[in-house]
Parts: sequence; structure tokens; C-alpha cells
Amino acid sequence: MYQPRFDLSFLRDIPPMTPHANPASHRPASTLHRWLWGALGLALLAAGGLALVDGAHPAQAQMPGGKGGMEKGQMPPQPVTAAVARAQAVPVWLSALGTVTPRSYVNVMPRVAGLLQSVDYRQGQMVRAGQLLAQIDPRPFRIAVEQAQAQVEQTQAQLSGAQSDLQRYETLLQQDSISAQQVSDQRTTVAQLKATLDANKAALDNARLQLSWTRITAPVAGLAGLRPVDAGNMVTTNGAVGSNTSTSTNSASPIATIAQVQPVDVTFALPQQNIAEVVGQLMAGKTLPTQAWDARNTQLLETGKLVAADNQINATTGTLNLRAEFGNKTLALYPNQFVNVRLLVRTIPDAVVVPTTAVAVGAPGTYVYVIGADDKVKMRVVKTGVAFDNLTQIVSGLQPGERVVTDGLDRLRDGRTVKVVQAAVSGGSGTARPSAHKPAASGAR
Repeated sequence: MYQPRFDLSFLRDIPPMTPHANPASHRPASTLHRWLWGALGLALLAAGGLALVDGAHPAQAQMPGGKGGMEKGQMPPQPVTAAVARAQAVPVWLSALGTVTPRSYVNVMPRVAGLLQSVDYRQGQMVRAGQLLAQIDPRPFRIAVEQAQAQVEQTQAQLSGAQSDLQRYETLLQQDSISAQQVSDQRTTVAQLKATLDANKAALDNARLQLSWTRITAPVAGLAGLRPVDAGNMVTTNGAVGSNTSTSTNSASPIATIAQVQPVDVTFALPQQNIAEVVGQLMAGKTLPTQAWDARNTQLLETGKLVAADNQINATTGTLNLRAEFGNKTLALYPNQFVNVRLLVRTIPDAVVVPTTAVAVGAPGTYVYVIGADDKVKMRVVKTGVAFDNLTQIVSGLQPGERVVTDGLDRLRDGRTVKVVQAAVSGGSGTARPSAHKPAASGAR
């Protein structure tokens, strides 16, 4: 440790203090001596303090640039997270709010009147086309068929006898044994009986058809709704009288309701400024992939394709209605359900993308902070494009491979030195997904 040395030889030149008979006469000399000794003590204390400070920090005295080697006014590096801009294919999605609509929705009504004997389907379950749904008492209709059958047989017997008479009359006419008028009348009788037989046969077919209608079958395959009527009620051709719904107990109700949901359609509308590209590709026969997301836009429910567009734009809203088809094998889409629809119109190849958190908007416009090779940042104004999967396309102002700050932008300025503490992932799977900062799908800006 450094020990200070002081030269005290000058003290020998100070004359010693001697007592006098009259102390008052020597008071100024005594005061001078006390002042000199006090100044000497203060000087020794100050010198010792400087020596202790210099001895406690011997390394600082040897470091260049003053205290701790840091220049005056220099700030420590700012911790940030960063990502590398990269080139990849970017899908362009259009978003809209859609409504699930069944391919067909059928109210199964009875076609004959009678007593409903049984309801043979399970409510809320899938039914097949042609499956038995309900049974109306068939006994009255079987009797009607038997009656019509008897009429046909009676008329056939009459016609057979009339034809035999006509044949005999024609033989007698050739022998000039009967008048021509009798032969003509018999021919008319045969023709009338033929017409009667045709009418009776038609009545028999109608009776059989009425009997077949006592078996109510599903006209299409689909999802059956809740059972609107129970067995034991009387039904008419306008519906079942005495439904089990609480809204109307005396009104006519269908025997069953069936919604065709496999496949199912989703109807949605797009602004007219976006429809030229969509309709053009649809008319050219191209398949445009479509996605259905839940109401919160967080879960993909089903994927399908665009199948049709309306023939006119809604003059009130300035939108065009479109329809997409979904297989709906898991019944994730239900009729009248609201979903978020996303339509893929094109894919941009080799687009420069960065995490959406790297893009900021301020007085200069839209900008990012680029990290140079010397770990100093530079604000750079950029032009953005579409946003998807928490990524944003950079149309101009940034090259692939450049590093950008993704967190801590509000504490930066041009030339500030940064320290990357954690590298952010600058990519995604490409699957359309909602972003926490921007819409997951949008058109080019």
C-alpha cells in the first residue's frame, strides 16, 4: 500500500515559545503559532485522505479513459430481442364473417291423413336417404287398394264379355244376319269399357300410392332435428295436429326436420373492391381454398373451397355474396352458426417478412430498428404488405438477412448500442392464424 512522506524540516525554523513576564505583550506571536499548527494539521489530513483513495483504486489509475475506462456521457448497451428478416412465400387471405347454411333443409310433412302409429328416427341423429321416419296407420289405405282392385277386375270381366259379343256380331254381319247398327253399338260399348278399365287402373295406382305414403321416409340424408310430434297424434296433409312444442299445440307441424350438413355451405360477403380477382379465378375454374374459424378467430374448424358467387352486388352494402363448401365430417359446423371465413386468393413468392412486433408506427411513418454489424441500431422507414401468422411482409426498405429489434423499440434511438439477449423466431408455419397485433389476413397495403 502506498505510504505518503512529508518533509517537516521547516518546523526547525520556527522559534520556540518562551514565557515572559508580561504575556499580554506577546499575544500576537502566540496566536500566530497556533494558526500555523492548525494549518499544518489540516494539510496532513488532506494528504492522508488522497493517499487512501488512490490506494483503494490502484487499477483505475492505470486504466485509460478516466474512471472505469468509460468515457464521459457514454450509456451502457440496451438489452433487446431481435429477429432476422427472411424471404418466404406469403399467402394473401381475405377475411369475412360468414353464416353456415345447410345444403338443403327439409320439413318432412305427411302426404296422407291418418293416425300416426310410430316415429322411427332418433332426434338429433344422422338419417339416411330413404330411411323410415314415421308410420301412419295403413289399414284404411289397404282397404282402398282392395276396392280399386275389385273395380278393375269387374271392368275387365265386362270388357271381355263385350269383346266376345262384338266378335260374334261381326260374324253375323258378314252372313247378313244382323244389322250394321247393332255391330256399331257393340263396338262403342267395348270402347267405353276399355276407358272405364283404364280409369279403374289409375284409381288402383292412386290407392297404392296413398298406401305407400303411410310410410314416411327421409327424402335426403342429413341431421334430424328435435322430434316435433309424437306417435298417437292425428296427421293431415298440412302437418301433424298436436305437436310437442310449447309454442303451438294446435298448429300443424312437420313429422321431422332434416338438415343436409355433409357437405355444408358457408355464405359470406366480400367488398366489391376485392371481388374482381376472386370472381376471375372462380370463373377460370381455379380452386380457392377457404377456411372456417370459430367466433374468437382462434380455432380452425374446417377447410373447404369456394364454389359459387352471386350474380349481383348488394347496392346497400356494396358487397358480393359468395358460397364455400365444407366436407364437415366432424360436424364442427352447424346451420346458422356464425364463423370467421378466410379465403386464400394468391401467394406472394419470396416475400421479406419479419415478426409483427418489429414494426412500429410513429411520426416518421412505419419503421423498424435495424441492428448493424457494430451492434448499433438505425431507424429505417419501411413499407409493409400483408400480415399473417404474427408475421408482416416488408415490401420495401429491408433486405433478407438483416437483423431487426423485436422488443424494446420505445427505448431506442439512432446510434444506440444494443445487446441481443434473446433472438426472436422470425418465421411461421404459413398457416393462416390470427395475430395479436394485426388482423391475421388482409389485403396488400
